Amino acid sequence: MSYARAADPRRQTMEYDPQNAFARILRGELPGIRVYEDELTLAIMDIMPQADGHVLILCKEPAAEIFELSEEGAAACMRTTQRVAKAVKAALNPPGVLIAQFNGRAAGQTVPHVHFHVIPRREGETLKPHGAVPADAGKLRELAALIVAAMPEGAVRPF
Repeated sequence: MSYARAADPRRQTMEYDPQNAFARILRGELPGIRVYEDELTLAIMDIMPQADGHVLILCKEPAAEIFELSEEGAAACMRTTQRVAKAVKAALNPPGVLIAQFNGRAAGQTVPHVHFHVIPRREGETLKPHGAVPADAGKLRELAALIVAAMPEGAVRPF
């Protein structure tokens, strides 16, 4: 395995595509079940969740990978990720919460837009393959309502 830097770093990264699904959700062109929103971020239920209560935090800043984000955008993503993770923990009472963020195809990134995953975890429960089966929209709305209700006072509640 070589750790030498490639001659053309663009070959290792994802290019930002303004027509990616998350950018289209942010513009209101595609639906999303919203859990939280502020000026810099949007949290939505993952429509193909790896576990019940899987939430995605989208940065509103157009960037494919975290390396391209401004410090303000990165800090906002972390604040929202923590806020959502606390609400998921309070609402669904999982023994653990997985927080993940992928950069580049080699890391498993599939959508070229910075986003974080908040996934409730339970002992012995295997994560579903991502993108395997769309979840029931009614169930996602029920889970979203529980998570929103667990948000701290003063949180923006888009419902």
